[in-house]
Amino acid sequence: MYPTKTALILIDDLAAWQKVNISAFLTGGLMHGYPEMAGEPYRDNDDNFYLAMIREPVFVYGADSTTIRRTYERARSRGLAFSIYTRPLFATSNDADNRASVAATPAAELDIVGLGLHGERKLIDKIVNGLKFLA
Repeated sequence: MYPTKTALILIDDLAAWQKVNISAFLTGGLMHGYPEMAGEPYRDNDDNFYLAMIREPVFVYGADSTTIRRTYERARSRGLAFSIYTRPLFATSNDADNRASVAATPAAELDIVGLGLHGERKLIDKIVNGLKFLA
């Protein structure tokens, strides 16, 4: 068992493509903020090289808007650095516009549809307490 845990929390009523897209964005943000998440590169028997993947499982939970907001507040109150995805980002087409959209919105008004968390296992377990795996 790893001493750390990675969890994604997604609004459960999104389209499948949105859930997959958000998961990729959130995980990319976590890898930037927590480079120790990366495992070692792969090499096959023919000596072809492949990039490293995340070294531990990623747990994906579903939530409604009230629950994801509560989870967001739990993470913030514990001082955890985490990644977010907001609903308006579906309408943007680049990173600069994504950041501008978030920057223009007060924290209490962020329409959060995804969270990416990584940290000490017990801390993440407290933050995601009561959530169910995404079905």
